[in-house]
Amino acid sequence: MKAAHSVSDLVDAGLLTPEAGAAVADVAGRYAVALTPYLLEALEGTSPGDPLYAQYVPSAEEAYTAPEERADPIGDVARSPVKGIVHRYPDRVLLKPLHACAVYCRFCFRREMVGPGGEALSPDELDAALAYVREHPEVWEVVITGGDPLLLSPRRLTHIVQALSAIPHVGVVRLHTRIPVADPGRVTAELVEALTAPDVATWIAVHVNHADELTTQARGALAQLVEAGIPLLGQTVLLKGVNDRPEALEALFRGLVRNRIKPYYLHHPDLAAGTSHFRPTLAEGRALVKGLRGRVSGLCQPTYVLDIPGGHGKAPAAEGWVRPEGDDGSYAVEDFTGATHRYRG
Repeated sequence: MKAAHSVSDLVDAGLLTPEAGAAVADVAGRYAVALTPYLLEALEGTSPGDPLYAQYVPSAEEAYTAPEERADPIGDVARSPVKGIVHRYPDRVLLKPLHACAVYCRFCFRREMVGPGGEALSPDELDAALAYVREHPEVWEVVITGGDPLLLSPRRLTHIVQALSAIPHVGVVRLHTRIPVADPGRVTAELVEALTAPDVATWIAVHVNHADELTTQARGALAQLVEAGIPLLGQTVLLKGVNDRPEALEALFRGLVRNRIKPYYLHHPDLAAGTSHFRPTLAEGRALVKGLRGRVSGLCQPTYVLDIPGGHGKAPAAEGWVRPEGDDGSYAVEDFTGATHRYRG
């Protein structure tokens, strides 16, 4: 089975009827489409109400852009001093060596930036990005993201991780990926070996939104990483129609912990264009998270966070950080510097 990269591929796979394909043609022309053979097999016989289907198969609802939505919802561009680097917090940076993914999630906050053949750093640009890290001794942690960094070859990953390991003030390299649950066969012994180096601790944040993603194959890929000594974190987006029920979150977080993954962040969906149908209200999200207290152990409790539009970083979506403001559904959100920003989403 071949990967799907177009509406016609999804029609051929039986995931869209020809009529439904015609209805999402414009959406697929704007936002990238890709499903791995592994996911195509997993989605056989599913429909739009399925929690995996909703995450990967385009819908006509994506054609609507709400007034508050943005092309760069978390302000990456405003915080990018050098191509491939985002420096939002004093002690850590994002390093984005590529803008391609094995799959394109329909709610992605970088959906305006990523896609097939998405721009990757040239060797000179990567050198400049690494030089930026060397020249900033306050940087203790480098988060490799994109795009999905585990799409890189083991050779290229080895080069990046070893180069960061050689920088004395870098203590942690963290990689964010969807690969273990979207294309688990890509997690090989060679790839795992490429992820570690002397003098730095490698951590991996795995993006998982539903317990159904923790298949036998996915669990095997995750076990390879854990057994190589790499700690795993779970990153989840709270999505309407996918996981916005206490039972769904309970099953997911218990499943993560059972597979030695610590639930780290539960993200309120960002204000990415064409994603309003996925976004619960903050009040709904807070109620769900409150309902998890006492229902699952502390190991299963991530931090519910809101990424403040404009590049101001994450804030816990909790009292003291996020306060209702006015009668229009807006909130006052405090960032890590103490500054306050208005949020409506």
